[in-house]
Formats: sequence, C-alpha cells, structure tokens
Amino acid sequence: MIIAVDGTLASGKGTVARGIAKAFGLAHLDTGALYRAVAVEVLKAGDDPRDHDAALMAAKTLDPSRIDEIAIRTAEAGAAASVVAAQPDVRSALFDLQRRFAEQEGGAVLDGRDIGTVVCPDADVKFYIDADPRIRAERRWRELTAKGESVQLEDIERQLAERDARDSSRETAPLMRAEDAVLLDTTHLSIDATLAEAVRMIQNKTGVAPRN
Repeated sequence: MIIAVDGTLASGKGTVARGIAKAFGLAHLDTGALYRAVAVEVLKAGDDPRDHDAALMAAKTLDPSRIDEIAIRTAEAGAAASVVAAQPDVRSALFDLQRRFAEQEGGAVLDGRDIGTVVCPDADVKFYIDADPRIRAERRWRELTAKGESVQLEDIERQLAERDARDSSRETAPLMRAEDAVLLDTTHLSIDATLAEAVRMIQNKTGVAPRN
C-alpha cells in the first residue's frame, strides 16, 4: 500500500504522513528532507544553491542515512532547498531513490510536493494538505523560535509566499494537487482531527484497518 501526502510548507503534511505511517505500520519518507539535505551540502561547500553542477553533485552523492536533521530544519536550508528542488537534474537524481522506497515490501508513506503527481502517481490513496498562508507562517515562526532562531513573523510570511510561488511555478514537477487527491485543510482543523480523517479515508478506500 502506497500513500502519497503532498502539500504546502507548514500545513502539517509531515506530521500527518508520520501519523499515517504509524497507524498502518508503514515505512515513511519525508522527501523534502532529501532536497533540504542537498541544499545543506551545497551551502556547507560554500557554493550557491543555484549552481547546477554543485547541486547535482550533492544530489548524486547524498546518503539518506547521514542526513543531519537539525541542520536541514533551518530557515536558510528551507529556502535553499526550494532553489535546488527547481532543478530538473536534481529531481531526476533523487527520483529513483524515492521510487525504490515507495515500492518496498509492505508499502510506504511518502510526503512532499510531487508525490501524487510525479513520484507515485499510482499511489493507493493521495492527500493534499493545505492551510491559510497566515496560519502556516505562524506555525513555522513558532517552530523556528522554539529552536532558538531569531526570525520575524513578517519575514516568514514573505518567505512562505515566495516559496509557494517558486514551487508552484517551476517547470519540473511543480507543487500541485493531483486530480484524485483528497484535500485536507488544516486551517481550522487540528492535526489530530486531520490525521483521524485521513486514517478513516484510507481504511474506507483500501479496506486495510489501522494497527492502533
């Protein structure tokens, strides 16, 4: 069973995806972490995320088991990730890794921005998670300040708008809702309620009951 969870930054898609994986005993892959990790490697080398050769080399040599979860969650890493993710060769280099993960025995849950449209168009169930931009900015601001980063809410809101525009307008694998994806709006819905609804929909569509 393959579950695709796409959506905007700070909409709750990662939390929902992890919850689905836990509920059904499936492996989970945050594909955004791959692009963030590529971006971090480029920045660590002192290169520009827009440098095609540097980004492609980082993608080809990426070892998912060695991703620094702290380093990839900064605002700088997120902004750079959106830049490297817009490069077709980088996406191609990471595509096979994602497909192999999805096709593993027992199934998997993948979350990102092009899972239901490009990586796993054959997914058994697809979700698109979104929320009001202001609400998303506030969530992201609280997340970053809790980690000790000094950021302004207005700057986060502006960065999210730029990120949405860049992700949605890129030529290769733009952020978009698959035609058969279920929209879950978390603006006024708690993550727990969103997850419960997702689990219910998966069970109804596939006949597979959650393990807990």
